[in-house]
Amino acid sequence: MTDDPRDIATLIAIMARLRDPKTGCPWDLAQNFSSIAPYTIEEAYEVAGAIEDRDWGALRDELGDLLFQAVFHARMAEEIGAFSFPDVVAAVVTKMIRRHPHVFGPKKDINTPEEQTIAWEAHKARERQEQAKLGAGLLDDVPIALPALMRALKLQKRAATVGFDWDSPERVLDKVREEAEEIVAARRNGASDDEVAGEIGDLLFVIVNLARHLKVDPEEALRRTNAKFIKRFSVIENTLREQGRSLDEAKLSEMEALWQHAKLRE
Repeated sequence: MTDDPRDIATLIAIMARLRDPKTGCPWDLAQNFSSIAPYTIEEAYEVAGAIEDRDWGALRDELGDLLFQAVFHARMAEEIGAFSFPDVVAAVVTKMIRRHPHVFGPKKDINTPEEQTIAWEAHKARERQEQAKLGAGLLDDVPIALPALMRALKLQKRAATVGFDWDSPERVLDKVREEAEEIVAARRNGASDDEVAGEIGDLLFVIVNLARHLKVDPEEALRRTNAKFIKRFSVIENTLREQGRSLDEAKLSEMEALWQHAKLRE
């Protein structure tokens, strides 16, 4: 371990100490890849939250927590002889150089973000073609552990690369209406809860597709709406509190009026 806390070697050494079978931390020693994975996902979302809040101090800390997750997984992999943290670094370095020939190679033929996006997708398509020769399906490597909204978007983007896609946002809007009507029909016809859930899933999937066609990030759009909902609901709560009342004591019509007032204030 070095004396410099900014040295990545220090963090790697700390992780090794935490996982030492004789002198390490009991909690850290009890963990495995599966038990740590939810924390890794949580830390990634906390990074996104700090960015959304534009809280740079928090972002620094959250990035550190996310980095620690990478070191944790690499340490566990090293213990079973799979790979080590330097191998992780080497893999991403190799990948970034391979995917940016216009930066690290002699040919400087990409000058805009749009050109890079096209080149990036073309490169990944070539990689997938190589995988397909080995029997891999087009959608096989879209991670199943992704949040459902994000995975839906990635599945749709991947399918679109081979032309399996609607040709306009208007066509997708027609599908949104169709899926919404199917929910109404399912409830009217006494469908089971599982069947209704399936119809709602179809509607959510096509809503993601609509966002994609309109070049809107559905995850970001929903985060913004969540924040807006919290802000408006807080107005209801605070107004009632100023009146010496609780949410339980208010009628729905009163809360709806306060909601509309909050919207007007915005």
